[in-house]
Amino acid sequence: MAERAASPPTDRDLASIAEARALARRAKQAWVELAEFGQERIDAIVDAMAAAATPQAEAFARLAVEETGYGVVEDKIQKNLFSSQKVYNFIRPMKTVGVVARYDDRRVVEIAEPFGVVAAVIPTTNPTSTAIYKILIALKARCAIVISPHPQAVKCITRVAEVMEDAARHAGAPAGAINWMTTVTIEGTQELMKHRDVAVILATGGMGLVRAAYSAGKPAYGVGPGNAPAFIERTANVKKAVHDVITGKTFDNGVLCSAENSVVVDQPIADEVRREFQAQGGYFMNAAEMDALARMLVTPQRLPNPALVGKSAVYIAGKCGIAAPADTRVLLAPLEGVGRDYPLSIEKLCPVLSYYVVKDWREGCERCKQILRYGGMGHTMAIHSQNEQVILEFGLHKPAFRICVNTPTTHGSVGLSTGLDPAMTLGCGGYGGNITSDNISPRHLLNIKRLAYEVSPVVSRWDRPGVGSQPPGPEGVGSLRLPSAPVRPPAPTGISAEALSRRIDEFLGSRGFTAAVSDTSRSGVRWVSDTHLTPTSTADQTPLTFVCEDDVRQAIQSGKKLVVSERAIVTPAARDLGEQHRVFTIAPWRG
Repeated sequence: MAERAASPPTDRDLASIAEARALARRAKQAWVELAEFGQERIDAIVDAMAAAATPQAEAFARLAVEETGYGVVEDKIQKNLFSSQKVYNFIRPMKTVGVVARYDDRRVVEIAEPFGVVAAVIPTTNPTSTAIYKILIALKARCAIVISPHPQAVKCITRVAEVMEDAARHAGAPAGAINWMTTVTIEGTQELMKHRDVAVILATGGMGLVRAAYSAGKPAYGVGPGNAPAFIERTANVKKAVHDVITGKTFDNGVLCSAENSVVVDQPIADEVRREFQAQGGYFMNAAEMDALARMLVTPQRLPNPALVGKSAVYIAGKCGIAAPADTRVLLAPLEGVGRDYPLSIEKLCPVLSYYVVKDWREGCERCKQILRYGGMGHTMAIHSQNEQVILEFGLHKPAFRICVNTPTTHGSVGLSTGLDPAMTLGCGGYGGNITSDNISPRHLLNIKRLAYEVSPVVSRWDRPGVGSQPPGPEGVGSLRLPSAPVRPPAPTGISAEALSRRIDEFLGSRGFTAAVSDTSRSGVRWVSDTHLTPTSTADQTPLTFVCEDDVRQAIQSGKKLVVSERAIVTPAARDLGEQHRVFTIAPWRG
């Protein structure tokens, strides 16, 4: 990374902005080359990066815990392996280059195009696993990437990027395909997201960061808080349900945004659930203890205190003066409502659960909605039940796009314990102000162009007989109705033109009239109107068979009439001049 801009020690903001600009330009140059790689070369790069990250899973985890103070080493190892193995195995077979799909029935061919440079913002709660994941999906989609680490996780994220960049370069990736900022400020991150060489933003973090990503004027995938509720319905396997909730909430000390934050319990099994929580390491706080915890954990901005984020239940209890047993795994706060009057109903990012009892699943449904509306719209929730109808009702009516059934939300939402796409960035859809509700994969970093062959021949209104002179139909000008069968011209009917001409000649001749010279009959002349049909009185004069303009002028000058045969050829100029001065006399019919 010799091209990285130096960091002037006197002004970190300016240094960060300069670095963001330099890295964005560098990534754009690399992307131009990367975008031309074939599938085989891309897959070789992805293979090498995953293979390099997997043996470093523990080292990355220890660096993350040491630098941030959040979470548990053993759980972060599992998250790192989830990214370098499960995510990798999921994306490895994906076609991301050239023709990616054919639909013969519709005659459509889909071709993948990389989005461009990705600006990837990495959170402090899941730094190394998210970095592995975002680098893998970006390169798989032939996108260069610039990482903006959380300022409190720069070292561990940098180490991940260095390991994966080295492996990618040895596998043939161009220089600048993987980039990372080392001088990180809010101003620098904003500059990166707004830079003209950045094509798409992949942001994971708090609401402020997500709003900044969506206001940067670029396509963005931003994911914010979760505040996931877990409903334990009366038909649930109580022992397993409680185990799943505690497992999800204590995994990495609750720092994942999809971790359970509330438990909603069906009243008929409330006593059993409470006993099971206590048996598995849950401690139910009294009112005074909840007040003490709320003062310490919840900031005036209704955000979790970073000093307690990712810490164990025992550590938090000690800091707040709560007399919890030494084997306590989670702290539970029985509450009567949700919102500002109930501080512990927020997303907590630590092993603390708000706890509610409801009379039935319908009331539980409403309580879960309230919790999701208070900071978790569109994200994740869980239901523990054996009643398929109730499960379906939750699926139909809850404002969450990942509803995990009989499994921890932490593991189920990311695809670790469910069949969802494995991912560390989870879209919240329209409910959460996001562009997608999907688990983000390389597909979201691709644009798809389509070859579309004609399958329904188009018939214009001008192609149909007798339509051109008609006004447009009720559908408006240019409306089009495709016929079910080819349009054929109607068969000829009635008398032929030749027979009609002959009959007219015979009729006029029987009345003592002949036809004036015409330009539309078979001989090249037209029939004049009745006012120009004149009885002849010059039967002894030889009729003319050809008349030009000069003949007409001479007749006008001499005051004579021109006797023409019924088959005479009259030039257009002669005809117009002769009719104007009435010089023509038609020879009698001699049929």
